Amino acid sequence: MPRLVMKFGGTSVADLSRIEAAAARVRREVEAGHDVIVVVSAMAGKTNELVGWVRDTSVLYDAREYDAVVASGEVVTAGLMALRLQQMGVDARSWQGWQVPVRTTSAHGAARIEEIGTEAIAARFAQGVRVAVVAGFQGISAENRVTTLGRGGSDTTAVAFAAAFDAERCDIYTDVDGIYTTDPRIEDRARKLDRIAYEEMLELASLGAKVLQTRSVELAMRYKVRLQVLSSFEDKPGTLVCDEEEIMESKVVSGVAFQRDEAKMTLISVADRPGIAAAIFGPLADAGVNVDMIVQNISEDGRTDMTFSCPVAEVPRARAALETAMAEGHINYHGLDADTDVAKVSIVGIGMRSHAGVAQKMFRALADEGVNIKVITTSEIKTSVLIDRKYLELAVQALHDAFELDKAG
Repeated sequence: MPRLVMKFGGTSVADLSRIEAAAARVRREVEAGHDVIVVVSAMAGKTNELVGWVRDTSVLYDAREYDAVVASGEVVTAGLMALRLQQMGVDARSWQGWQVPVRTTSAHGAARIEEIGTEAIAARFAQGVRVAVVAGFQGISAENRVTTLGRGGSDTTAVAFAAAFDAERCDIYTDVDGIYTTDPRIEDRARKLDRIAYEEMLELASLGAKVLQTRSVELAMRYKVRLQVLSSFEDKPGTLVCDEEEIMESKVVSGVAFQRDEAKMTLISVADRPGIAAAIFGPLADAGVNVDMIVQNISEDGRTDMTFSCPVAEVPRARAALETAMAEGHINYHGLDADTDVAKVSIVGIGMRSHAGVAQKMFRALADEGVNIKVITTSEIKTSVLIDRKYLELAVQALHDAFELDKAG
C-alpha cells in the first residue's frame, strides 16, 4: 500500500480531545488506502516542563540523563495516540526511537539522524498493522543511550521517515494553515502560498520563519520529500513545499522574513593581515556564537573595521571571546562596539536568480519610508539587511507592498 507520513505538533496533541481529532484525520487516510506513519511531538508545554524539572534537580546536569527525561514527553503522546486509534478500530502500534531504531550521533540535546531502520515497521505493515505511531524528537546513539534532536526535532523525524519509507508525502499538522508571504501578525494582507520551492522555504526558515525547522527542510530538499504544511484545526488546503520544477509560475519574491532580536558588533581598527578573519571568528565559533552577516571595511592605513551580526543573547559570549583573544595576543583592535537594538529583514525568491533590479527595488522601498540600512548581504535567492529594530514592522509592510506579495501569480 502507498505510505504517508503525518506529523502532529505539540498544539495539535495538547490534550486528549485534540489527540482524538488528530486520530480522526489519521483514520481518514487509512480508509483512503494508506499505511500511515504518525510522528508526534510532546503535548504543548510538556517539553518545557520536563526541561524545568531537570534544571531544578541539577544545575550542572548530565546531558544523557537530560535526554532520557526530556524524550519522555513524546513517548506519552505516542502511546495515547495509538490507544485512541485502536479505540477507533484502527490497528495501530506505538514506537519509541530506540525501538525503530532511529540511529543518531551522540551529541545529546542536538543529535543528528544517521540511519532509520525500516525492517521492524515494514514487517508490522506486512502483518496488517495500518498505523505506526512514532515518538518524534528522539533516537538512540551508538552507546545505546536515548538522544534528542533539539527544538523542532519532530519535524526532522517526520521528514527522515518519509525519506526512509519512500512515502508519497509528509504532512506537517500545526497551528497555522500554511506558509505565508510574511507573518500575518505584522502584515494583515499576508497571503498563504499554495506552493513554495525547497530553497525558498529553507531560506525563510533560516531567516526567521518559524513554521518549519531548518534541518527538516534541508532533509526534504536532499531526498526530494514532498512536504505539506496544514492546520490541525481546519479542513482546508495547506502549502506544499516541493521541487522548483513543480511550480509553474512564481513571483520574483516569494516572502519577507525577519529576525527581531539581532545585534551588530564591530571590531574597530583591526590589523589588516592574512588570517585575521580566522583569528576573529575562530574564538567566536569556539564560544558557540552564531555569527550571521559579516562585512569588512578596508582602509588605507593597513587597518580595517570588521562588522558581524549575531543574536542579542549571544553578545556577552561574543564580547568575552574577543576580549580573551585580544588578551592572549591573537588579535588587536582599538574598540568593540555592540548595537543591540537592530533587526534583520530579508526578501526571498527563486525568481531573483533571473531578474535584475530586485535589490535596488528593496532599497528604494526602505528609503521611501525613511528606514536606514546598516548592513547588507545577498545570495542567489535572498537579500538581507540590518535596520534599527523600531522600524521592523514598517520595513516588513513596505517590502510586502513593494513586491505586491498580497497578489497571486
